[in-house]
Amino acid sequence: MTRKLPALTPDNSAFWQGGEQQELRMHHCNTCARFFHPPAPICPQCLGAEVGPRAVSGRGTVFTYTVNHQPWRSDLKEPYVVAIVELAEQSGLRFVTNIVGAAPTDVHIGMPVQVRFEHVEDVWLPLFEKAA
Repeated sequence: MTRKLPALTPDNSAFWQGGEQQELRMHHCNTCARFFHPPAPICPQCLGAEVGPRAVSGRGTVFTYTVNHQPWRSDLKEPYVVAIVELAEQSGLRFVTNIVGAAPTDVHIGMPVQVRFEHVEDVWLPLFEKAA
């Protein structure tokens, strides 16, 4: 699948490039001890400025998902799963990703998943597969 790559910034580069070390890095606030996504210079919970990336386990569950059957572009192979994954570290710590390595019919809400990375240019895309 071909993907549009993100523009790297000082705030998001740890998230998009952590896969080089096989680490999923989420922003963490030192003031309120909460993780948050997307990365930002200020915590959305307490407005604290002591924030930065921290490696997490890369494990989580499928919170919700959809199966795309629309051939948006000729280089995208459908069907594919677009999911919101909630990470194990904190209730509500969620982000949009793809579920790979499984038939779309095998994906379900609550399915345990783990991160794997797809390296494209200077970005390591965090994708998820069924947990072993």
